[in-house]
Amino acid sequence: MSKWILGSLGAAVFALVAGFVFMVGTAGPANAQAITVYKTPWCGCCTAWVKHLQRDGLDVRVIEREDLTPVRASLGVPDQLASCHTAEIDGYAIEGHVPAADIRRLLKERPAAAGLSVPGMPMGSPGMETPNSPDAYDVILFDGEAQSVFASYVGRFPAEQAADQ
Repeated sequence: MSKWILGSLGAAVFALVAGFVFMVGTAGPANAQAITVYKTPWCGCCTAWVKHLQRDGLDVRVIEREDLTPVRASLGVPDQLASCHTAEIDGYAIEGHVPAADIRRLLKERPAAAGLSVPGMPMGSPGMETPNSPDAYDVILFDGEAQSVFASYVGRFPAEQAADQ
């Protein structure tokens, strides 16, 4: 009888451990990528961009600050790439209205860079939706003074797709 009890107990422990490993390995939203967004308390477009990130499944933590200059400086965002909000995700700075898809691409490709920026506040970018004609804009990959175009858009569409419409 004791062999049967020990065997059953061993099987139960194995099932419990296997179930735990399975749950951890397949966790959904609880395992969402966390991003910290620094914004001013009064900015509505920043709030709209946060909602864009949340719809994409990112786990967003918002910290409101009166002055974002020290945050940008600590993350290595050049002044010429500044926008109305700054975020940090997995060691990268995200400045301005960067589409969530580009943040996901950045995390997948993991280039040697400080982060991404959409300088200014282009109309039609995530959080800056408009019924009027959207602006063309670039998502800039930056590292110190080095900069390159990571993606190009007209409103919410890639530039090449918008040209075909």
